[in-house]
Amino acid sequence: MTKPLIDRAALIRNRQRASAAPALFLHGTAADEIKDRLEMVNKSFIAPAVVSGFPDFWQTVLPNAKCVADTEVLDLAEGAHDLVIHAMCLHWANDPVGQLIQARRALRPDGLLLAVLLGGETLKELRVSLAQAESDLSGGLSPRVVPMGEIRDLGALLQRAGFALPVADSLPLEVSYASPLHLMKDLRAMGETNAMTGRSRHMMRKTLLAKANQIYTNEFGGADGRIASTFEMIFLTGWSPDPSQPQPLRPGSATSRLADALETDENRLKD
Repeated sequence: MTKPLIDRAALIRNRQRASAAPALFLHGTAADEIKDRLEMVNKSFIAPAVVSGFPDFWQTVLPNAKCVADTEVLDLAEGAHDLVIHAMCLHWANDPVGQLIQARRALRPDGLLLAVLLGGETLKELRVSLAQAESDLSGGLSPRVVPMGEIRDLGALLQRAGFALPVADSLPLEVSYASPLHLMKDLRAMGETNAMTGRSRHMMRKTLLAKANQIYTNEFGGADGRIASTFEMIFLTGWSPDPSQPQPLRPGSATSRLADALETDENRLKD
């Protein structure tokens, strides 16, 4: 039997450790974006739900929402909600499609899903620095930064989960830190440190940490002495199918020509 990518017990421990003094600025950015997007939707939501690894934070964002943990089986009743927000935890799911399918089943017809997660550009500088340092010192690599999906692949998940009118877009964020060590400290306070099943169970060697720190500073340091770190936030939007939604026309049913609309000549292709 294949082992899951994510060690849920380790992920929960990381989040509990982070809750003592959390650094949730990414969640704050995600919350602001979601509020803006909801304001653009011409619809009122009376039964929202939020899936999150940090329910206390998201309960303050949407006080009337039901907040549930991102467990393998979501505590959401079928057809109970008109809005489901999957908040900053889908990149830690062993079965992201399963999470989205459960969210769709929890929605009423014409209900809205808004999912926000970290995408493939996230921590690319740290990923490169650790990989290069470990390769130089030992000639091998260990899984240290969780793999995150690309926007084109993540958008396809909405269709696989059965959502209508799927949309995926990204928000890149560049954050600066005094040093790579300050970045790693912040990741610990976010609950975003390594929770992969295949991770090393030993502390990172001082020589590896020093080498990665040197590579990071040399390759991604600025003139001000600070280092850059990229976070990519992916937003997935989809609707629970309903007959009232716009439907694609049957192929061949068009009554006007595109060439006429563009005021150009149509060049027919040879058979």
